[in-house]
Amino acid sequence: MAATLGQVLALVLVAALWGGTQPLLKRASFRLQQVHERTWARQLLQEMKTLFLNPEYLMPFSLNQCGSLLYYLTLASADLTLAVPISNSLAIIFTLIVGKVLGEDIGGKRAFAGMVLTVAGITLCITSSVTWTAEPQLQGEGQLQPLGQKCKQEASRAQPSLAEGGTEGKVRKNSR
Repeated sequence: MAATLGQVLALVLVAALWGGTQPLLKRASFRLQQVHERTWARQLLQEMKTLFLNPEYLMPFSLNQCGSLLYYLTLASADLTLAVPISNSLAIIFTLIVGKVLGEDIGGKRAFAGMVLTVAGITLCITSSVTWTAEPQLQGEGQLQPLGQKCKQEASRAQPSLAEGGTEGKVRKNSR
């Protein structure tokens, strides 16, 4: 199944929402290291209170969850073999870019080379599976003809015996 351009753009948006919010979540969750309680239950409640009452954490978390919702909705119609590589690979790229903007050390030339190779691989995946709309084929009196039907008609004109079920050109099994 081929993906449409809209599905690809939705998956890129998912990657941007996931990857772009990771460095922000990391930065905002720094306060968790300061929370220390005696029991695990009180520790959990205090950590949840610390995170969810912090708008600096809550905003990127909400955007991240919107990305998850969009991913779930896109998976209903997108090809899984395209959806997973696009969203996960590009999320890493967006994480590195936003991390760099925020002043994090993302690595040197190797990190950049990895980003370029990842984008090149995703571009190959997208171009090989995106459905590009072709101009409609006209049939007779201005009627539209499906492209697949047009190909079948041209093939039958080229080799009429094969289109009629003939045996010329077919591979015969060896009989023993």
